[in-house]
Amino acid sequence: MPITQSAKKALRGSQKKRGFNLAKKELLNKAVKKVKKLVSEKKNKEALALMPEVQKIIDKSVKTGLLKKNTAARKKSRIVSMIKKA
Repeated sequence: MPITQSAKKALRGSQKKRGFNLAKKELLNKAVKKVKKLVSEKKNKEALALMPEVQKIIDKSVKTGLLKKNTAARKKSRIVSMIKKA
């Protein structure tokens, strides 16, 4: 446990940031899972329609520092190639 006042304040801030990051990560994972489910059900048009929303979520997560740039590019690339294959 933190002892000094500044350490206590830092802990509060990091807990708040952790909550935001977990919520964003959950949103991202749900969006990706939704696209994967649509692809597995052979609903490619719906998956393509959902793709801009997923890309937007991924790009925002890069902007906020949740994902690194190359990780986001890899995720987007794999999702698009998965849709094209199906």
